[in-house]
Amino acid sequence: MEKMKAIVYDKRNKPDKLSYCEVDKPVPTDDQLLLKIISVSVNAADYRSMNMGMIPPKRIFGADIAGRVESIGKNIRNFKIGDEVLGDLASFGFGGFAEYAVAPEKALVHKPANLSFDDAAALPMASVTALQALRDKGRIEKGQSVLIHGGGGGVGTFSIQLAKYFGALVTVVCGTKNIDQSKSLGADFIIDYTKDDFLKKDRKYDLILAINGNRRLLDYNHALKRDGKYVMIGGSMSQIFKSLLLGWFLSIGSKKMYSLAAKPNQKDLEFVTKLAAYNLIKPMIDRYYSLEQTADAVRYVSDGHASGKVIIKVS
Repeated sequence: MEKMKAIVYDKRNKPDKLSYCEVDKPVPTDDQLLLKIISVSVNAADYRSMNMGMIPPKRIFGADIAGRVESIGKNIRNFKIGDEVLGDLASFGFGGFAEYAVAPEKALVHKPANLSFDDAAALPMASVTALQALRDKGRIEKGQSVLIHGGGGGVGTFSIQLAKYFGALVTVVCGTKNIDQSKSLGADFIIDYTKDDFLKKDRKYDLILAINGNRRLLDYNHALKRDGKYVMIGGSMSQIFKSLLLGWFLSIGSKKMYSLAAKPNQKDLEFVTKLAAYNLIKPMIDRYYSLEQTADAVRYVSDGHASGKVIIKVS
């Protein structure tokens, strides 16, 4: 059996429970492709799944990947050996924190030639989450006033750009260090939460995206216009529980309070990938790590320090 380097979950390995070691190289089934991983990005899904004890079958995390097709199963029709691809493996056992991974066709799309592997790896989960929050849950329309609470991370930076793409007037709540970045992405108004409170602005919004939102649901509800919508993205288990428990009650009137459970979707990934290829959205990358440094990368993201995406350069 051929071997490869990978980051494997090992609860005995303190403090990060992630071990850089050698494991068996995966072998694709008839319905899978074997991918040589070039770049992979870190997502909240990695450390949150880890914290909740939801460990992938092969104990290798990493969902957002970009790389080349190394070999294919006999039932593969839309990809060939040598194709450059990107994809989200979260629904297919993860496996991206490694030199090689296997995936079904529906997890992948072709990588445009003008998109780097690093930018490609930054796209899948964060941009598709932002798209589904704005378009599917939020029903965003041109000319609407949108508040993005938490514009500094991966989902936040894509949310700003996609809201502008859909023609919205965008207000971003972020920390001081992310003000310039938010401006560069097209934000019309910026509220520095270390100095100001969006509730004191006495503005009302058609749509509010709370990315890991740490305010009370009543605060967000108060800031909505009549018929406005609130969408919660991510957050701690207690925040999610409160949103599910109270959101339905606050949605009895004309204002609607939703929680998003984003799902990988090949068509959505193709859509945002085309936008990136035409430079209509751009991944914001905070920093890079090597595969050996994956534990440091995951810790950096989980501590809430990242402004944009964190990339692990595998090869």
